Parts: sequence; C-alpha cells; structure tokens
Amino acid sequence: MSLVAVDLFCGCGGLSLGLSSAGMDVVAAYDNWSISVSTYRTNVGPHASLLDLSDEQTCVEEIAKYEPDLIAGGPPCQEFSTAGKRVEGKQANLTVSFSEIVARSEPSFYLMENVPQVRNSDSYGLMKKRLRDAGYEIVDCVLNAALCGVPQLRKRFFSFGWREQRKRVGDRFLASLGERTSAEELTVKQYLKSDIDIEHYYRHPRNYSRRAVFSVYEPSPTVRGVNRPVPPNYLGNHLDSAPPSTVRPLTSRERGRIQTFPKSWDWGERDRNGNVELQIGNAVPVNLASYVGRGIIDAVG
Repeated sequence: MSLVAVDLFCGCGGLSLGLSSAGMDVVAAYDNWSISVSTYRTNVGPHASLLDLSDEQTCVEEIAKYEPDLIAGGPPCQEFSTAGKRVEGKQANLTVSFSEIVARSEPSFYLMENVPQVRNSDSYGLMKKRLRDAGYEIVDCVLNAALCGVPQLRKRFFSFGWREQRKRVGDRFLASLGERTSAEELTVKQYLKSDIDIEHYYRHPRNYSRRAVFSVYEPSPTVRGVNRPVPPNYLGNHLDSAPPSTVRPLTSRERGRIQTFPKSWDWGERDRNGNVELQIGNAVPVNLASYVGRGIIDAVG
C-alpha cells in the first residue's frame, strides 16, 4: 500500500526521505527556511516549497491540491528541548498550528515528531484535543534512535493518529515498532565502518561538568545544531574516552552520516558552515523516519 504524504516543517528532508524509503509517496513538503528548502530540493526532489506554516488557511489550501493520505511533520522543538529554556512561546504554538492544519485537511492519518518533553506540554495537550474533536484516534511513544537503525542516542517522540472508523490501527503500529526494535544500540563504528578513520572524537558539552570525548565504539550522543572545535581551556572530564588533546570534532559530513543521510548527500557548503550544522542537528534521522514509516505501513496495509 503506497500512502500519499505531505511533509510540514520538512527541513532538509530527513523525514521525507525516511518515509519515502518505507514505501510512501511524499508529493509535497514545506518549510519557511529557504536554505533547508534548497538542500531538500537538491537531494530529495523539486516538490519542496517555502511556506509560512503559521498561516493555517494558506497551508490547508496548498495541501488540498494533493489529497494526501498522511500529513507528517516535526514542528520546531527548541522551546521543548532540554537544550532550550523550556518556556512555551511562539514556536510551541506551531504544534497547535500543525494540529489545526491536519484537522482541517482531514487526511486519513497524521504523524508528528518532536522531543520527548513535548508530551507534557500545554501545546501537545491542545493538539490532542483539537485532533480528537476532529475524529482522530491517537497513540504516542518515545523511541531511542540507537535501537532503530541510527548510531546515535537520540530519543524522539512520535504522535500517530488515524480516523476513528479504522480498527486496531494503533495496536498494530505500536506492535510493529516493538517487534523490530534492536536488542543492542548501534555504534558509530558499526554503522560507518571504514568510512570513519578515528577512534575518539570531541563533541562540545553544554557545560564542562559533562564528558566531551566519545568513542566510535559506542552510539554518538545526540547530534545538535552546533559543532565546535576543542577549546584550548578544556582539560578533560573523568568520563572522557580519550585525552582531549588527541581528538578532533566530527566533520559536518560525518555528523550528517550519523544522522543517517546518504554518503552522496549534498549539503551545498563545506564543513564548519553554521547553516549546514543547524540543518543537520534539526533533522529527523533518515533511518528513524523510515523505521516509523514502516510501522505505519504495517498498521494500515
């Protein structure tokens, strides 16, 4: 069964590429950052467009052209993230906008991706109420990407909904996810193999009480939207896997690979470009999106 899908807040294309690899037909994608839309169009296809996703009426009119079976999206998560201030504001309101667009577009299914902290937010509570009032049944879960084909300790929240006339869709969706979960976390070296020629690397910590040097023989910590060199005043942490003087940070391309983008992916800029790093950190890992997309296919096929 091939589901026609539309991707909102598409970024550089991780969610779209993953859903496509799971067997869906992603026919349109939207974001309001021109740089990420350009990257998407270069690598995924020409069907990505700039759009203000807080303009709900225009979004509904655009989406109506495609009559999608599924609307997917990852509204901005900085205000929910542990890296942010965790105060809900304008960006958190885009979660509510997502639900409004879904409710008014009436696809058979929706999928929303975010950080785990969103599940306790006022915005997600409003989202669920709006969608349940519109006739959707909802299940949600938190997945560890390292158990889903991604060499990274990245926990992400997924909310999946379907029109209530369908039976046992949620049970089948969660069962598919559970049956395919790996028993062991995937390491960087297991995934990249000979494509990485170092054993340890630096990942800038949020504060120096945390470790900053990691081994490729473990999953990567969460890839964030910043990538800094080893500062001269960093003296190390007792949990570091090697002395900081002996390591380097990952390149942008290596970070993109850890997000499971293909080797051929064209970021448009060389390493150490801030826009590239931000696109990489904001992306949904391709393999995680594919893993969840397969769950949807299994549930509704």
